[in-house]
Amino acid sequence: MSSWAEELRELESRGVDGKPIINVDGLRRKYLKQLNNLTGRNVIAYYSGYLTFFSERSNIDDNDVNGFMNAIYKLDKSKGLDLVLHTPGGTISSACAIVSYLKSIFGNNIRCIVPQVAMSAGTMIACSCKEIVMGKHSSIGPIDPQFGPISTGDVIEEMAKAKKEMAESPGTIPFWNALIAKYPPAFIGTCEKAVRFSVENVECWLVDNMFKDCENGRERAKKLVSELSDHTKTRQHDKHISADEAKRLGLTIYKLEDNSALQDAVLSVHHSYMLTFTGWLIDGPCRL
Repeated sequence: MSSWAEELRELESRGVDGKPIINVDGLRRKYLKQLNNLTGRNVIAYYSGYLTFFSERSNIDDNDVNGFMNAIYKLDKSKGLDLVLHTPGGTISSACAIVSYLKSIFGNNIRCIVPQVAMSAGTMIACSCKEIVMGKHSSIGPIDPQFGPISTGDVIEEMAKAKKEMAESPGTIPFWNALIAKYPPAFIGTCEKAVRFSVENVECWLVDNMFKDCENGRERAKKLVSELSDHTKTRQHDKHISADEAKRLGLTIYKLEDNSALQDAVLSVHHSYMLTFTGWLIDGPCRL
C-alpha cells in the first residue's frame, strides 16, 4: 500500500529541470489499474471532495448518471463491477437513478467498496449491492431523508407531538400554530412520502440482491431498513455506522483487513483521490 505521504512524494518527484510536474490523474489511474488487476473486475471510483471543499456539486445528483455512462462505455459487462464509493450522500431520486442504471448493466454482480464514508444516499446505493467491503475506518450512515438541514423524521415527530399536545392542552395551540407556520404548504406530506420512497427502494434492493438467497429475506430487509431509517434510534443523520455495527444490523459486510492485498489496493486508490482534492479538482469519474 502507498500511504498519503508516499503518494505525495511520488507526485512531487516527477519533474523537468527540477520543477515538479503534478499528475494526479496519472496517479489515480495507476492505482485504479492495480485494483483492477488484483480483482479482475471492472472498477469505478465515485468520489466527493466534500471533506476538503464545500460545493453543492459535492452531493449525488442527476449529473452523475452522465459520469457513470462515460465510465461504463466499452467495459466488459460480464466482469461485474466494484464500485469504490466515497460520498456524504445527495438526493434520493438521483441515487435511485444511479442504482437502476448500474443494475441494468451489471445485474446483481455489483460490490460496493467503502474506503472511508458512504453516508445517506451513499448508504442506499451500498445497500443495493451484493456485499459491502468496509475497513475498520469505514462508515455508512442512516438513510432517513433530509431537506437541506431539516430532518424529515424530526418534522414528522414534531407534528405528532403538536397534535397530541393541542388535543390534550388547548392552551398550547397558539404556540404550536406559530411553529407549524414555518413549514411550507404540504411539507408534512412531502416528508412522509420521502421517508416511504427511501424505505421502499432500499428494502426492494436488499430483497432483490443482498438477501436474495437468504431465508426470510424480506423480513430481514424490513428489520434492517427500519433500523437505518428510524431517526429516533439514529438520532443524528450524520451518525457513523462502523463495519461491525453494519454487520450486526444484518448487512453482508466483507472486512477489508481480511485480505491484505485488497486492503493495500483500495487504500492506495483512496489516498490518490484524497490527494486530488487537496489541491486539484477531479476531472470526472475514472474507470478501468
